[in-house]
Order: sequence, then structure tokens, then C-alpha cells
Amino acid sequence: MRFSLIFTTGATAAAVANPSYLTWTADSQSRHGVKKTFGYTQATLYEGYEAAIALTKNQTLVDWYRGQIDPLVNSDGSIVNWNYTHYSLDDYRIGNNLLWWYDRTGEEKYKKAAAIIREQLNRHPQNKEGGFWHRSPIYKDQMWLDGIFMADTFYATWTKKFDNGNATAWNHIVKQFDNIEKYTRNKTTGLLVHGYDESKSKVWADPVTGAAPNVWSRAVGWYFMSLLEVIPQLPANHLGRARLVSYYTTLAAALKKTQDESGGWWLIMNEPYPGAKGNYIESSASAMFTYGLLKGIRDGYLNEKDYFASAKKGYELLTKKFNTIRADGSLDWQGTVEVGSLNSNGTYEVSGDHMRETL
Repeated sequence: MRFSLIFTTGATAAAVANPSYLTWTADSQSRHGVKKTFGYTQATLYEGYEAAIALTKNQTLVDWYRGQIDPLVNSDGSIVNWNYTHYSLDDYRIGNNLLWWYDRTGEEKYKKAAAIIREQLNRHPQNKEGGFWHRSPIYKDQMWLDGIFMADTFYATWTKKFDNGNATAWNHIVKQFDNIEKYTRNKTTGLLVHGYDESKSKVWADPVTGAAPNVWSRAVGWYFMSLLEVIPQLPANHLGRARLVSYYTTLAAALKKTQDESGGWWLIMNEPYPGAKGNYIESSASAMFTYGLLKGIRDGYLNEKDYFASAKKGYELLTKKFNTIRADGSLDWQGTVEVGSLNSNGTYEVSGDHMRETL
């Protein structure tokens, strides 16, 4: 999966009001150029713009963002080039952005466009335990950590806004997390492997659990952030809320233990691979974990005295190592993995996907 995401971090950028790395990156990406598609890389990037707009009230950012979104949505609310029979969780993340624009403008076309995605979830293939396949038919019977981030935040946001009394929907949302926890969590390390195959037919699948063999840090990062996004949307009395909080806090504890002395986290996190040839401290996951720890402290799930030092160490690495400045003063983000997948044999040595670092 390819990656593009703005994180809220603090520094200076004189060209933008209320300067920070957030606003500096937003300004930089606007100048660098972003493809106008509904892909999840754009969707996650646009959420950074939403944060920058909230911080600065900068109309230039608003105008740029709308110039990216409006070519995707027709006046009748249909989505340009949307495939109603292509079931990929990656495509659904853009629903969050459509709802942001609906909240901001009140224009029905954005809600109608988001409704298309919500209705597609109703048709999306599921495994026997009610978990969404990551993609049909290529990843039949498989659930990945990535898919939780791509689909379930939108699913929860839609339900909260328009269908809050739908207990079946809330139970189904929680079920996605429960399945992932049941089959991918390593009870010893507290980390989660990339995904699992319910059919256990894939060469990489554990014969008992169907679990993938390795912990891919960015997949864990997607999952870590999705917990923080979904927990506050669940009804306060929903029994799944406490479970999701425990999933988050247990994972936070595991991340604290596996943080490298540099302040970052290895791309492949499970033993014996930290420090192995081809492995490296990966910036996107390190940013996700740093963000997730800081937000968990702010939202009251983590004790500041136990976690702030780890988050601060991660933040300092991110700002010192992975940011470079172009000649025009714009910012580049370095050190991310290009792609990671379960479409091969899933091993460290053969897969090769995890070795491609984007610099």
C-alpha cells in the first residue's frame, strides 16, 4: 500500500499563518501537486488539510482542497469513475472527506457521494464471521489491519451522523476489530501481524489461525490510528467501546516496548528482523505511532507520565531525520516504505515489498 499522510507536529514555516510542520507540509504539497483521485493516499493527505484548515482558517488551503475534491463529484452526487462492482476497502476512505465537505457546506452532493460508499459496504463480501474481505476477489477471505483504517472509520462516522440508533451497524463495526484481534494479535509481544486468511489457503497463512507471519509497522500504524478514530464515535453504553479501548492501550504498551533507541520503529517489527539486512527505521509508521501516543494522552486513554517520553523521542527523530527542505523552501518527507502487501508468500526474505524505501 502506498502512503501519503500529513501529521500534526510543531515547528516553524514563515509562509503560513500559525506555522507548524502541519501547515508547512500542506503548503508544500499544494505546490508539489497531488493527483485528483479518490485513492486512499489522497484521502489521508486531505485529512491533513482539514487539520491545517482548522488550525489556520486559511482560505487558500480551503480553495486548493475544494479544487481537488470537486472534480471527483458530479452535481448529482455520483462519483466520477466509481466502480459499483469493485469491492476494495482502500477505496472507501475518501468517504470521510466527502462527509467533511458536507458538514462544511451543507451541499447534498457530498452526502449523496458518501452514501454511494456506504451502500457499497452493504454489498461488500464478508467472511463467515462478518469481517470485510480486504478486496474482492483478489484477497478473498482475507482481513488486513489496513482495511480497518480504510473502511471502518467512515462506517462509524456515517453511522454516528445518520444512523446512530442502528445497533446492528455498531455491532458490525466493532466486529471488524474483534476479528483482527482474535486472529492477528500476538499475545506475547502485544503486536499484530499484517492480516489473516480465514480459509488458511494462502501459503503464508498459519495453519491454525490463518495469520500472516510478520508484523508490518505501517499496517499496525493504520490500525492504531483507527482505534482512536472509532472509539469516540461509539455510543457511550456500547459494550464494544471498552474492548476497543483495551485494544488501543495494549497496543500502545507494546509499541513503547518495541521503540528503537533512535526513537523510531522498524519496518518489520517482529524478531529476528529488527536490525536485519534490508530492514530500516521507517518514517510513516514511526509518525503514526508518535501521533497515536500523543493523541492517546490527549484523549485520556494513556497516562502522560508513562508515555510522553516515548512520544517525544519519536517526534524528535521525525523532525530531525525525515524532513528535508527543497531549494524553494518547501518540505519533503523522507524514509517511507513504498508498498507492502500479502500478495506473495509473506516472508521477509522473498516478499521484497518491504525492502523498497521511498527517499
